[in-house]
Amino acid sequence: MPNDFAALGIRRELVDALNRQGLKEPTPIQEQAIPPLLQGRDVIAQAQTGTGKTLAFLLPIMEKVNPADPHLQALILTPTRELALQITNEAKKLAPVVGVNILATYGGQDVERQIKRLAGGTQIVVATPGRLLDHLNRGTIRLGQVTMLVLDEADQMLHMGFLEDVETIILRTAQDRRTMLFSATMPEPVKVLARRVMKKPLEIAVQTRRITLDAIQQVMLDANDKNKIDLLTEKITEYNPYLAVVFCRTKLRADQVYDELLTRGFNADVLHGDLSQQKREQVMRRFREAKTQILVATDVAARGIDVEGVTHVFNFDIPHDVESYIHRIGRTGRAGETGVAVTFVTPRDYEYLRLIEAGIKSTLERLNAGGGKGAGAGRTVRIAREPRPEGVSRREFARARAKRAGEPGQESLGKAGGRGARGGQAGRSAQGAAEGPRRAGRGSTDAPRRGGPKR
Repeated sequence: MPNDFAALGIRRELVDALNRQGLKEPTPIQEQAIPPLLQGRDVIAQAQTGTGKTLAFLLPIMEKVNPADPHLQALILTPTRELALQITNEAKKLAPVVGVNILATYGGQDVERQIKRLAGGTQIVVATPGRLLDHLNRGTIRLGQVTMLVLDEADQMLHMGFLEDVETIILRTAQDRRTMLFSATMPEPVKVLARRVMKKPLEIAVQTRRITLDAIQQVMLDANDKNKIDLLTEKITEYNPYLAVVFCRTKLRADQVYDELLTRGFNADVLHGDLSQQKREQVMRRFREAKTQILVATDVAARGIDVEGVTHVFNFDIPHDVESYIHRIGRTGRAGETGVAVTFVTPRDYEYLRLIEAGIKSTLERLNAGGGKGAGAGRTVRIAREPRPEGVSRREFARARAKRAGEPGQESLGKAGGRGARGGQAGRSAQGAAEGPRRAGRGSTDAPRRGGPKR
């Protein structure tokens, strides 16, 4: 197998750019997808997030795009704005080497500004279906010379109801295009779409499940609807994550969990589709900069989250299939690091637990409330509460408490004699249960966190 990108047919200038990013050896999906794409083949690739699939289609595009031609030549369709931004950021690292212009277009942006950028000549566009259709209807984007088309996370576009829009978009592209379809799963509607729009595609399936799971300690905790939030706060306090993602099934549930975490003094934020684009970008920026410690998110909004240092994933609502489970816990245990995934299971969730365990060919370790394998095992944590004054909203009150908890010299909620901002781990065992809000709020201080990424 090739042990560097040059052996796959990538030019030396791009290889040098990858090496400067610390990328020296191609991943399995890159090894299998890049050569046929460079040869002009259509490719269907089934691979999980985190396998390097973004470069698997970006590198062939960079090799084939003509910088002297100002027309749009490559289109990358993604289901979410977050994923569009992630792909664009990766592409912009390589664009100066080739000399091409790249534009991300998605809902929530200034349309007029995008139109001006397009008028200046853009060879590669990364787009969500809705905003791209808007441009097509305005006549501000023409796809007639698009000869390279990528459908990324095709299964999620199906789940979000975008497949009809995608077909409309595909019909506007050149007949002699090269089509690249990447998907974590291959449900039948995605296969049907592939048969309609692709020409004798090469099918690639990269088995990454065992690699993904080996670096992650997977545990489950019996719960019910009444005690689940208490168990979540207990485990967050017990594990004291550097960065954590809490997955919820719906936007309403995500908001409820977020509000409850704020009320209990945790340093948290929420990410879902009802937020404005500006708000979503602010949330992700704070999380990437570790100013927010806990991100509560829905599955769709979390597509494309690629943040260094996520040490823990909490499945507040159990996913209903093994692929979603693997995608969720794949937010941690990346780039050679280890991680922990905790799944809360109510009595009605056991059918999904059995499906997941059968799919990963492993049994999740059962934890007991108040103890487990993480730091602080065997200790029941209780979060001190403070009465909310009349006339003050729940969210305003929670934010004020979290701010006080993060200020040096201030006592943590419900704790006499709190740690200062640089208090380290001293007195941890003596502080005991009442220390939870302070630890969870450390994202706003300069105190070192346990479990952070290795540098």
